[in-house]
Amino acid sequence: MDLGTLGFAMGSAWLSGINLYVTVLTLGLLQRFGLAHLPGDLGYLSHTWVLVTAGALYLVQFVADKIPAVDSVWDVVHTFIRVPAGAVLAATAFAHLDPAVRVIAFLVGGGIALSSHSTKTATRLAANTSPEPFSNIALSLAGDALTVGGSLLMAMHPAVLIAIVIVAVVASILLLHWIVRSMRKLFRRAPVVRAGARA
Repeated sequence: MDLGTLGFAMGSAWLSGINLYVTVLTLGLLQRFGLAHLPGDLGYLSHTWVLVTAGALYLVQFVADKIPAVDSVWDVVHTFIRVPAGAVLAATAFAHLDPAVRVIAFLVGGGIALSSHSTKTATRLAANTSPEPFSNIALSLAGDALTVGGSLLMAMHPAVLIAIVIVAVVASILLLHWIVRSMRKLFRRAPVVRAGARA
């Protein structure tokens, strides 16, 4: 097992949790144009129909991800898509290794995808408490840019991306804890405000 394969496995899982379709599209195009050599069976991402499907789904997501409330529904539905897909991509990177390694990659990849997906979902949910739509648009575009940039970094410096993913997973756990506490305080305060308004 080399750092490149590990970087692609961990990186593709983490980025899938943020934006699956951009991850697949970017990695597929990098392979298609010879800018990267994807390990294991990830090379299949460069097939025309995979690229067309990922591109079409990204166009739908591009619109849905900019609309408050719709983006949160989209994220909840994609819990059942991004997380398993991240696990599959991680395992696919190790297609040439022992089945036990692929199973471990599948489990770890799913956990990594869940961490980034949960952080994105919680962040967008918190942003939806604000009535203005600009924060949603900014967060959506930032997620797209992060996914494309992360995919390029994965292709050029996979070891660097491994370090980023490890830090990001730890940061996700801490951020999720903070967001959950903040949301609890917000919802605890809401009935008090309503009661005060009635009085």
